Amino acid sequence: MKIGSMLTLFVSVCTIFCFASGAIVASAAPWDNYKKPDKDKLKELLTPLQYRVTQEDGTETPFENPYYKFYTKKGIYVDLLSGAPLFSTTDQFDSGTGWPSFTKPIDPKYITLHKKFSFFGETYEVRSNTSDSHLGDRFNDGPPPNHLRYCINSAALRFIPKDSMEKEGYGAFLDLVK
Repeated sequence: MKIGSMLTLFVSVCTIFCFASGAIVASAAPWDNYKKPDKDKLKELLTPLQYRVTQEDGTETPFENPYYKFYTKKGIYVDLLSGAPLFSTTDQFDSGTGWPSFTKPIDPKYITLHKKFSFFGETYEVRSNTSDSHLGDRFNDGPPPNHLRYCINSAALRFIPKDSMEKEGYGAFLDLVK
């Protein structure tokens, strides 16, 4: 093989590998690489209620939170800390409990469930997989077809209106908001 041909082959292979690795890096969402700040920094970033709910597994007062009736709006809810997309208003409903309630998450990979037992029977604590923040609880008393109710604290969420989703980097989720 001639040196010119080998050089061309080498450059072609390098270009392919560089492009492929660049495509992988480019496809990673910012929340996928989120690093949780230390406790002192979190206390600076969050309100006392947000800190108590997300970091100390607290619960906000029902009917006294901003998102429990947002099912009339269009948009998505993201993790307050990492920005990971968690829930869509398309899947939000009025459960009568005073907290935002959803039938399913946008993508289950962004939440973790931890089984617990309570007055209500078997339930699951819902946590953010990216920031390890407490979000709320999942119950088996939701509407059909899956009968699930994700009861989530507003203090753990940030709402992105549909008309701001593209600008804020959530354009890929526009088709989930009806």
